[in-house]
Amino acid sequence: MDRKLALVTGASAGIGAAFARILASHGYDLALTARRVERLDAIAEEVRLRYGVETLTVAADLSEPDAPGTILDHLTAHGRTVDCLINNAGYGLPGAYAETRWKEQAAFIQVMVTSPCELAHRVLAGMQQRKFGRIVNVASLAGLVPAAAGHTLYAASKAFLIKFSQSLHLENVPEGVHVTALCPGFTWSEFHDVNGTRALASSSTPAWLWMGADEVAAAGYEAMEANRAVCVPGAPNKAISAIAKAIPDEWALALMASQGGRFRKV
Repeated sequence: MDRKLALVTGASAGIGAAFARILASHGYDLALTARRVERLDAIAEEVRLRYGVETLTVAADLSEPDAPGTILDHLTAHGRTVDCLINNAGYGLPGAYAETRWKEQAAFIQVMVTSPCELAHRVLAGMQQRKFGRIVNVASLAGLVPAAAGHTLYAASKAFLIKFSQSLHLENVPEGVHVTALCPGFTWSEFHDVNGTRALASSSTPAWLWMGADEVAAAGYEAMEANRAVCVPGAPNKAISAIAKAIPDEWALALMASQGGRFRKV
């Protein structure tokens, strides 16, 4: 195949669907994966008709340990290799840590940390060999500011993805492989609907802090092509990140406590 293939996880809505559209607009064939087959098929058909690219869909649950291998085996069976990986799949797990079940937290870690790392590991050698590759790990502003109470592993998982991306970026500068951590703040998507925090997020967060999924994906694509290790889209988010770095940790933690956990939802 002449066209390169982009694999997008969590592609059925939000930032993942937006990435699918922008990658197709730049000539990438697409492999889209998520749990909701109908939504995946609809997006795949939309971009195929609009941009004339080939689309493959793979229904998979990344909380299952064998999911990354199953996804890539499916692509291999169709004679395709991954040139661009968008690790976007994710969700929030509300509640205090002790009030959740470990089974839920273990599945969360599998989706948010283990699966992205495994997918990157599996596709990286081929990218290096071909001297071309693109990896975007969709992290969050939450990984750049002090953690808040609740959603206990969310900010931790996003901070992990940021550090992982930075190291992978440095390792692959001479290999033609671009690695970027995309760190959006509040984004209009189904994220808050799924974890049951839509009403709270909408009522407690000013409109100027929100960005559209298309804006976020466009910023991520630009950063990916420019090979920037970390991308924080939007001026307000950049300011929040800069302030968090500048003030002492104890001040930042006190600020997070005073905000009642607002930033835990991004």
